[in-house]
Amino acid sequence: MSDVLVRIKRAILAGHFRFSRKALDEMDADGIAETDVVESIVNAVAIYKAIRSTSSWRKRHKEYLYIIESPNFEGLSIYTKGKLTREDSVDTYYFLISSKRAL
Repeated sequence: MSDVLVRIKRAILAGHFRFSRKALDEMDADGIAETDVVESIVNAVAIYKAIRSTSSWRKRHKEYLYIIESPNFEGLSIYTKGKLTREDSVDTYYFLISSKRAL
């Protein structure tokens, strides 16, 4: 398991995560609760893909978005995309782009 995935899981388990409005809207449309998304990240064995952010709003020169697809505790496969940031020496995971049922 990658160091980044371990850091993401620890942030999630400590309650250090946030959802964007877009992610919340997609979760609502798919009938997915925040707990489903948390369970999915906890169950993940790997990061599917890491891509560099092309957003002009990014704070750092190099910012990566992490794509994770993993089932929740009931077996529902959930696709998430987000970023890991550090605020006041605490890792926080932001579900920025999406959190939805995997196809």
